Amino acid sequence: MNKTNSVMILDDEPIVCKRLRSTLEKANMEIETFTDPNEAVKRFSEKFFQILITDLKMKEMDGIDVLKLARRISPETKVIIITGVATVEKAKEALKLGAYDFIAKPFKLSQLRNLVMRGIGLSE
Repeated sequence: MNKTNSVMILDDEPIVCKRLRSTLEKANMEIETFTDPNEAVKRFSEKFFQILITDLKMKEMDGIDVLKLARRISPETKVIIITGVATVEKAKEALKLGAYDFIAKPFKLSQLRNLVMRGIGLSE
């Protein structure tokens, strides 16, 4: 299993994927972005990603469902949930189900980059 600094980003807003990709590529990470949860889950089952960043609220599948699938497919992958509709209940649920972290939008890109780097085991 190839364990490069690989990150999957899943958000149904293309602009979010673009901004996160740009930020993380500057930190020398291999990034794949998806706006369709079904395509992301298919790719996730084909390749190991160290980090999975997923939006909580999406039309076809929510981030909690993605988290559950990710934990089954690749328990080593650290899942970070991002959301514009953060609630304490959802954050607790995500963490209980094994999420690495839960971040409310808007957040600083540097905050997410640092969290991803810690998750991979890199320091600045």
